[in-house]
Amino acid sequence: MKTLNEIPSGKTVIVKKLTGEGPVKRRIMDMGITKSVEIFVRKVAPLGDPMELTVRGYELSLRKADAQMIEVEE
Repeated sequence: MKTLNEIPSGKTVIVKKLTGEGPVKRRIMDMGITKSVEIFVRKVAPLGDPMELTVRGYELSLRKADAQMIEVEE
């Protein structure tokens, strides 16, 4: 299973599982990233941090450390 931080820009993936715990997982869910939601990776910054995503019709920036907690499927 891949995590969101491994996905190159221009790809669309579907969230399978959130692996974080406590406040971090809560924050990710509050951003609209929940199981079965579709995420489009718009671009990844040159050094990899942050990633720019489109989730539920809005744009979002996410750190690689947080993206690592999101298991996805292409």
